Formats: sequence, structure tokens, C-alpha cells
Amino acid sequence: MEALLPVLKSHPGPSVLVCALIFRLVHWLLQRLPVPKVVKQDDLCSWKWRNLSVSMVHSLLTGTWALMCVVVWPETLRNIHSYHTPQSYLLICISTGYFVQDAGDIIVTGHARGSWEFLLHHALVIWCFLYALYTQLYIAGALIALFVEVNSVTLHLRLMLKLAGAQSSSMYHVNKLVNLFTYITFRLGTQFYLTWYIIHNYSWLDNATSFLVSIMVMNIMILIYFYRLLRADFFPRSKSYVGQNGIHNNNSKKFLND
Repeated sequence: MEALLPVLKSHPGPSVLVCALIFRLVHWLLQRLPVPKVVKQDDLCSWKWRNLSVSMVHSLLTGTWALMCVVVWPETLRNIHSYHTPQSYLLICISTGYFVQDAGDIIVTGHARGSWEFLLHHALVIWCFLYALYTQLYIAGALIALFVEVNSVTLHLRLMLKLAGAQSSSMYHVNKLVNLFTYITFRLGTQFYLTWYIIHNYSWLDNATSFLVSIMVMNIMILIYFYRLLRADFFPRSKSYVGQNGIHNNNSKKFLND
């Protein structure tokens, strides 16, 4: 790890591209795994399943990695601006590579219009992470931001269960509750902490305005997603209401409608 760090720090851009290619390889390998029959029957569902499968790998890897880094090096939580370890720097390289790969997958496969929220989110994350990698500042902040990936595991599982038509299963209902808990704890909690840190230390942080604007945009998006999640899983509209208003559409290209 110590030997790898100078290479990563001297060539952060190429390092990110290598990580993106690795995630593309993961995407190719996951296509070889069996998928539910109902998913195979629809091209859009098949693409969503493949995309979510790669996202699940990223979330399991980076969410666990980020938590372990904080447990082993608690200074990460206190010094968001300038503290980092070789392990945390590598983590941000890997995660940035994933977001580059995922944005590319959305654009190249023609799903940009239906997934513009994700592209906006990815653009904000990529610029923040690249800034951290090139300046070697805010690595700890980027690592803490990856706490949200703990919630992403349950979010991805929720969507995959819906794609498989398993909304009535006990697994879906258990995951629904776990997802709510992780959303509040790891997604909203993480965003609140990062927002507080930037505001509290605004006077001396580098490029504080840019980061505050970025995180506020993400905060708005995350609150909108939370509202949609609560409405869909805990306050569903009646089928008659949905039918009359034309809201439900099985062929919708928007992930967030699910």
C-alpha cells in the first residue's frame, strides 16, 4: 500500500480511469450470472439489473471500507480537511472510478434523459472527489461521504427485488424497514454532519463556497428522494388513483419513479 500511494498521488487521473475500467470488467463478469426470468423479458429491466448489480458491488465494497477506516483511524472524523491515510486515498480513487464508469454507462446506453438526476449527482461527486485526489485535501470528507453507501446497499436491493417482482416477499418488507433506518442514519446523518462541518469551519476551509453549494444541491436531492421513498413504501397511492392519474408506468425510464 505504501509503495502504491506515490503512484496514485502522482497520477490521480489515470488511476481513476484504471479503476473505471476495473468496474467495467466487473460489469462484464456480472452479466454472466443468472437473472430472474421476468427481468430477462424486458430490455430496460435487464439494463437496470446489470447497472444495479455493479452499483451493489461498489456499495458493499466502499461502504464497508469507509466504516473500517473510521474505526481504525478515528482522526478521519475530526480532521475532514487535511487528514488521510493510504487506504483512504485508494478508496476515493476506486470510488471515483465507479462513478465515472456508471455515468458513462448511463450515457452510452441512452438512458441519460431518464436518469438525469443520477448524472447530476455523479457529476457533483466526481468533481468533489477529483478535487480531493488532486489537492490531497478533503480525502477524509470524501471518505465520510461514502457512509451513504451503507444505505445504498438496501436501496439497490429494494430496486432489484422490485424488478424481480418480489414486492410481496418477506425479504422486501424487512429490507423496507432496514432501508428506512439506514437512509436516516447513514445518508441523512452523513449529509447533516458534512454540511455542519463546512458551515462551522467556513471561514478557513479551502473552496468552502463551492463545496457548500455542491452539498446543498445534494441535500435537496436526497430529501426529495426520501419523500419519494416514504410515499412509495409506506404511503402508497391506491391503484385506482394511480390509474386515473397515469402515474404508474411499468416502462418508465426513471429509476427514481421506483
